[in-house]
Amino acid sequence: MVVLRIRNSHKRKYALICLCIVGFIMYRYLGMAAGGRRTSRKVGLSANSSQFTLEGEPFRIIGGSIHYFRVPRAYWKDRLKKMKACGINTLTTYVPWSLHQPERGVFNFHTQLDLEAYINLAAELEFWVILRPGPYISSELDLGGLPSWLLSDGSMRLRTTYPGFTQAVNTFFDKLIPKLVPLQFKKGGPIIAVQVENEYGSFAKDDSYMLFIKEALVSRGITELLLTSDNHNTLKSGGVDGAIRSVKLQRLNQRDIQDLNALQPNSPTLVMDYWTGWYDVWGDLHHVLPPEDMVSTVREILRRGMSVNLYMFHGGSSFGFMSGALADPSYKALVSSYGWFLCVTSSVTNELVMSLMQIYKEFIIMMKYSHVKAGEHVHHSPQNSTDHNPQQVAAHDSELPCFSDYDAPLSEAGEYTPKYHLLRDLLYRYNGGESLPDMPSLHYREAYESAIMYQHLSLWDALSFTVGPIKSHKPINMENLPVNNKNGQSYGYTLYETTITSGGLLKSGDNVRDRALVFVDRNYIGLFKHQSLELAVPDGKGQRTLSLLVENCGRVHQGRDLDKQHKGLVGDILLNNIPLRDFTIYSLDMKPSFIDSLYQAPWKTLPETPSFPGFFMGRLFAYGYPSDTFVKLPGWEKGVVFINGLNLGRYWSIGPQQTLYLPGPFLNSGINQVQLSLCLRSKKGTTRSSLRIQLILAWQQTSSDCPLRGDLSGQAPSGNSYQCLASASALSGCALILCGRFTHMACAVSRSGQVCLHFEAVA
Repeated sequence: MVVLRIRNSHKRKYALICLCIVGFIMYRYLGMAAGGRRTSRKVGLSANSSQFTLEGEPFRIIGGSIHYFRVPRAYWKDRLKKMKACGINTLTTYVPWSLHQPERGVFNFHTQLDLEAYINLAAELEFWVILRPGPYISSELDLGGLPSWLLSDGSMRLRTTYPGFTQAVNTFFDKLIPKLVPLQFKKGGPIIAVQVENEYGSFAKDDSYMLFIKEALVSRGITELLLTSDNHNTLKSGGVDGAIRSVKLQRLNQRDIQDLNALQPNSPTLVMDYWTGWYDVWGDLHHVLPPEDMVSTVREILRRGMSVNLYMFHGGSSFGFMSGALADPSYKALVSSYGWFLCVTSSVTNELVMSLMQIYKEFIIMMKYSHVKAGEHVHHSPQNSTDHNPQQVAAHDSELPCFSDYDAPLSEAGEYTPKYHLLRDLLYRYNGGESLPDMPSLHYREAYESAIMYQHLSLWDALSFTVGPIKSHKPINMENLPVNNKNGQSYGYTLYETTITSGGLLKSGDNVRDRALVFVDRNYIGLFKHQSLELAVPDGKGQRTLSLLVENCGRVHQGRDLDKQHKGLVGDILLNNIPLRDFTIYSLDMKPSFIDSLYQAPWKTLPETPSFPGFFMGRLFAYGYPSDTFVKLPGWEKGVVFINGLNLGRYWSIGPQQTLYLPGPFLNSGINQVQLSLCLRSKKGTTRSSLRIQLILAWQQTSSDCPLRGDLSGQAPSGNSYQCLASASALSGCALILCGRFTHMACAVSRSGQVCLHFEAVA
């Protein structure tokens, strides 16, 4: 008998070989991608029948939009997990060209703009992804997400096959698309579809353009399902052969769906953008879509077997100068907030706030709503589109000072809203009764001590830290200024100075884009804006300096006039009907390099009555691990807020937005630098002692003088109805919450310590 002995080293060798073979077989035939997804894929998302199929199996898209560029990277996972817990199976996001390529030849796909990391995170959390790479995306971004340096070409025709535009698109896609190809479904990634452009039916200036964009995607390796997305009345002109059409809406109209089905019979129906809310503009009212209206429409969409994407599921924030503007019927700039949050007195605890939210949720479920009576607080929005008609809420300092957002299911600060809870209940039922993931816990919020402004720098003292100055015989618009490697100025302010020898009538000829503070020898004399075209210049002796500080409030993000979105002075300014000449121009684009350079400027102790415009410096102390908070600026009128050099966005006392979201990851433990840049004015009567910044809870502090006076648990005034639903510790102050279609509803903490709901009678 022969005994074959194998040494231990051989045993380990053979075992390793066998393990590799088994591993390869499992990877090739049975393998699962991260998150439990198959890697051997051949078919992908298909639209060849009345229902979508994914790898041959019936599939319904229940999507939600969260934009990576509007959410701090530290919170990407938190926001996506909350969306997953609501029952959403597909993430959709736009790709902003303007942020990824701020200058010709300069690309940024890192940190906050790391699109690959965002898509991989979505795969890890078991989301499918529909990507919307543009190049035009709208998304309420400046110029619809197109880079402003395109406008330096005087013959530019955006969103057409004009060679200057197509060459720029090709350059951008050469960088972008190769990053996306490996992340497609058939290659083991989560991307199941890619959108071709966006809403081209409303533009439609070039019949060859959509085919060019489609081929630009396909030729670079995009193989997944292609789709287009348009409003119901522009579906036909916005499509392209080889891509399925989808519709955008907020009100479900049977005729709109019939029109879509007529264009593509025997194809699945996709509502690519169901608008869960609407954006706000400065100086207007806050838009609100009642939660029960939203969930009712989504329920009907699902009942009919259609697929849907919720735009937005979480709006986030348009930090910095990202926000766009409207041009029709007149120019109006968008606010910075793209989320949703409530007003609550700062003395109310987080636990009480959450109990109020639960009370509100249960209350709207119980109540049967009737139509709103037009009144002081709520009325229908005068939108041109018949698909979208949200309500608006007045946002005055004494009433609703913080409403300013998209009204999405997940708030700007990542909080659960009544819409979220109602939607989660609905999707649970459409999930076949299978349990949804647990709702992630909320981040802690904190109301920090007010930041006191203690240093001041006038605009005129800061000019030496700008690039230039630039000398020009005629005014030069921002996009054609010889700055930023000849890419022009994208955002911020531009100061134009010239010499005058007399007073008289100054006319802008509507050539100021968008607002200009006018000074004579650095003394403020008036304001130019879109509706204000003339200004009296006082008489004086000898030569004087006329200065125009022009603010770019945001380029229009939609419409047929995108080519005309130059900023600064876009034409002649006339004094006594004679064009002004020989300008000295300063570019104040407020980029991080400029803000950092100001730390070397000759700052002065804040005087009792500071001068404007100017820069103001203060400090915020955060104890321990920094938490989310909101910045409120009582006493300030208009400007920009920087925290540790990061641009939070614009503020403007006209509202509706009265706070800026400050995420905890933007703060340091300990001392934080706060800077208010180019504050154009403070409110009348403001002195040094009142120039401070309040850091409040995610639910805005309101006036301690509650408009619902007295003990709310007592007898209600005639014509109103009160209902006390809970008790709390004795607190004072007032918190206001919009409730469905009521003319006015408030949730308040009475002096007796009871939490009460107050609502006026409706029709």
